[in-house]
Amino acid sequence: MSRRDLGTSIRRRGKTVDKSAMEQMLRRERAMRKRRRKQKSISLAAAVSKNVIALATSLHGIGPLIQDGTLRKRVADMEPAWHPPRGFSLVPIEMSNFSMELLLHQIGGDSEQVDTAERLLMENREVVLQLHGGGYIGKIRNAYRDFAVLYAKMPGKRAVLSVDYRVAPENPYPAALEDACAAYEWLLEMGCASDKIVVAGDSAGGGLALALCLYLKDKKKPLPKKLVLMSPWTDLAATGDSYETNFEKDPLFGNTTDSMIYNNAYYGDNDPKLPYISPLYGDYEGLPPMLFQVGGAEMLLSDSVRAAKKAKAAECEVHLTVYDEMFHVFQLGMKMMKESRNAWKEIEEFLNC
Repeated sequence: MSRRDLGTSIRRRGKTVDKSAMEQMLRRERAMRKRRRKQKSISLAAAVSKNVIALATSLHGIGPLIQDGTLRKRVADMEPAWHPPRGFSLVPIEMSNFSMELLLHQIGGDSEQVDTAERLLMENREVVLQLHGGGYIGKIRNAYRDFAVLYAKMPGKRAVLSVDYRVAPENPYPAALEDACAAYEWLLEMGCASDKIVVAGDSAGGGLALALCLYLKDKKKPLPKKLVLMSPWTDLAATGDSYETNFEKDPLFGNTTDSMIYNNAYYGDNDPKLPYISPLYGDYEGLPPMLFQVGGAEMLLSDSVRAAKKAKAAECEVHLTVYDEMFHVFQLGMKMMKESRNAWKEIEEFLNC
């Protein structure tokens, strides 16, 4: 082989080596981009859910009924009777102005055994006081009874007291807060220590959970152990920046100012910035540890972010998780979506830490 041939061969081999290295680098970059996309992308179930919600709210006939809360208000009357799963009993409790439901573990798996509320005092277990969502205009519905089961199945075998508080427009503020306070007082009267009570709520129920704590603190009453807040509605004045930045992204409340988050009958003639109505404007000093979960596509995103920031500034123990691209109270997906499964797992870890 001549010097010229040798040089050509070396140069060609050099090009081959360079090309191979370049291909490897490109493959690595493609793999990294794929991993990043996978980390940021939402599950197929979540994507389908978002699209279904967006489609439903865009329909001429039903869309406005969903967004202004009319359909939500009717749901409780349309649903079939709910029965607790095997191993649980549901105890109805009638209060003077509202009703409650206590979900209890059956002793020894005896499906015929009748459980009573007094068992709370005997067993000395933690209790989740659940305040449901619904824009302060919707009553409790079966999804929240399913929520109660998820809470009860977590390690610790907690009882769950779900409050079917009075709602607007028939019963505007302060009816819901009065009922939440009465439910909390009932637990204390039953012998449950405040450090055995976890208050949990979503949307309006999340805001109500915070308002309850502000009220208890002001009245110098014992505070609960922890708060679980799913997409809490903390600012009924709708002043957060996400009301604008997520206006076109939110599949449930977006693209209209006629939704229940703008036109709500709950506060009536009262100032929506009253802390017991919009707990964002309250004093968070001394409040218990709290977990905020919120979707990144929500118009109510800033309600959680600002409240969590305020709580942290007051030196509260605060956990805030923003679930990318998720919609309002995506935890309703329960075990059907990866994102909701992760959220419920986070709640379990928070309650048991």
